[in-house]
Amino acid sequence: MNSINRLLQPRSVAVIGASADPTKTAGRPVAYLMKHAFGGKIYPVNPKVDTIAGLKCYPDVSSLPETPDVAIVLLGAERAHLAVRELAARGTAAAIVLASGYTETGEQGARRQQQLMEAAGSMRILGPNTIGLVNLTDNIVLSATGALEMEHFPKGSIGVVSQSGGILGSLLSRAAARGIGLSKLISTSNEVDLELADFIDALVDDDATKVIALYVETVRNPEKFRAAALKAARAGKPIVAFKIGRSEAGAKAAVSHTGALAGADRMYDALFRQCGVIRAQTFDDLLDIPVALATGRKLRGKRIAILTSTGGAGTLVSDSLGVSGFDTPAPDAETAAALRALQTGDHAALDRNPIDVTLAGLQPDLLRSAIKILLASPSYDALTIIVGSSSLAMPELMAGAIEDCLPLSDKPVIAYVSPHAPEVAALLTQRGVPAFVAAESCTAALGGMLQASQWEAPQPQAAVTPVSVGDLPVGSLDEALAKQLFARFGVPCVREIVVESAAEAERAAQELSGRVVLKILSGEITHKSDVGGVAVNVTAEQIGARLLAMADDVESKAHVRPSRFLVQEMVTGGTELILGMHRDPLGTAVLLGMGGITAELFKDTTMRLLPVEGGLSRQEALGMAQELKTWPLLDGFRGRPKADIEALVDAIVAFSRMAAQLGDRLVEAEINPVFVLPQGQGVRAADGVVVLS
Repeated sequence: MNSINRLLQPRSVAVIGASADPTKTAGRPVAYLMKHAFGGKIYPVNPKVDTIAGLKCYPDVSSLPETPDVAIVLLGAERAHLAVRELAARGTAAAIVLASGYTETGEQGARRQQQLMEAAGSMRILGPNTIGLVNLTDNIVLSATGALEMEHFPKGSIGVVSQSGGILGSLLSRAAARGIGLSKLISTSNEVDLELADFIDALVDDDATKVIALYVETVRNPEKFRAAALKAARAGKPIVAFKIGRSEAGAKAAVSHTGALAGADRMYDALFRQCGVIRAQTFDDLLDIPVALATGRKLRGKRIAILTSTGGAGTLVSDSLGVSGFDTPAPDAETAAALRALQTGDHAALDRNPIDVTLAGLQPDLLRSAIKILLASPSYDALTIIVGSSSLAMPELMAGAIEDCLPLSDKPVIAYVSPHAPEVAALLTQRGVPAFVAAESCTAALGGMLQASQWEAPQPQAAVTPVSVGDLPVGSLDEALAKQLFARFGVPCVREIVVESAAEAERAAQELSGRVVLKILSGEITHKSDVGGVAVNVTAEQIGARLLAMADDVESKAHVRPSRFLVQEMVTGGTELILGMHRDPLGTAVLLGMGGITAELFKDTTMRLLPVEGGLSRQEALGMAQELKTWPLLDGFRGRPKADIEALVDAIVAFSRMAAQLGDRLVEAEINPVFVLPQGQGVRAADGVVVLS
């Protein structure tokens, strides 16, 4: 049994600084352990008293009759490290440090936290500034928070790990009120040692946990988190994460459009997507989605049947589902006929969806029969049952009728409780039917289930021969050099010629034939359009005069007179995209989106984090393109020719391999626009930004 397992399932617990008064914070740990019938040894430590709650109290750690598996340290930040050092010397597996006053308070607190780490040595630390943990499966309470003042915990299969202690109490009380069972509650807080990833890893191996819910403030070790999350996904244990801090999202000003589009919050989206983590959009989702996933049922499609006996509530759910891309199709002929056979008269609407069986709320047998028909129907992937006011009179019969049908199908079955009846919702949830009191919660739950069923583990990439990059300069490359770098890695670029005079520009335009694009060539001015440094659709006859005018215009706006220019072939008939990279503490991401001068305006973008080694797979690259709102333009929207998707995928993969090989040396890189031409004609990088360290 490793240290984390001993922390979750200790055979003995020492409580350092225990109080004999159970109403005080320092008195709660012993009181909680005894109240919930902890089966191991409890060792209170306090030199001022002889006994606590009938247990012998020891004056110090060295006096304990055995080495405890776990210790709860209730001392203040000024003294906690002393107890930690003694516990480490005794060989204790882990200590839970509840005190605040560490890094969250500034420099002095940071020094205390370093002191705590040094005192712990190889002993594991949970905290500091934590409320501890609760193993609800085994009734082990290692905490001093008053939020745990309840007689019985709602046991279940959802493990919760939070970087906020107070949130654990909130989730526990909300879960208890809703009939949602939990397995483990862990507060990591300052994470001086043990962190989110450690407990994700442990909960994957915990037989009592089927789903993991995370309250995330930051991910301190992205690679460790990624490895643990992928382990959970591959084990079939979904992770649902609520990440706070969105108001701080957004990118820092950078030399490329990508820097303005890819903020830290977008990077979390990319990290979670790559690891199969389902992101909760609201705090309520942090319970709504896990309770649906905990049923173990798989949602294999978007077709949802809504069975109701109250029309208005059915419409609420149908509307919410429709907004999120779910389908609520009418029953097929065979299903509709079977439903009509259940109920006669014109008061039932059985040929549409929501399926309004008016008397179902009053007749459990009728409800049971309708559920069986809809679960057997090939037209639907899941069933949402509207529980109306009639259920208030006989909630047990209603819940029993639904529960009886669950073994008949593995399709998801959820309930929307229309009246304010929390006891009815809790009863249904306890019977295996996740029940919600908001239509949007039904949609979020089904959305999480769909995402979980559609996730595919990233495939390992074949080794690629490195590209020679030893001759690259340092700093911001001009556009010509940037595109030469892209071309080395296999990204096709437009034909172009570097010129320094009007005469050279004229000869270049004649060589390229047809109309061309004229640009200033500068490593310092990256947004050339902003200073008048781009002209399109220019003829060989016009280009000399246009170059001189452009030089004057740029000088007046940027206070620098350009001396070098690019003459490029003019690409037409393609779709403009932006392809870039962004790096922050979470890793390096590749960004794809609608390109050109509207890139920052529409912000139609998607991102993928690079794997630990190598670039993106073709599957990931194609998935990025298909996620864009712009995708229909690439896929033949309204008679447009289909774009060369294969060539686009090749370019994304090549660009990602460049980012992976250059690593930290690549500060910024962007192609905007990259023209995706009609099928068979390839792609062309028409502009580029590269900054090398």
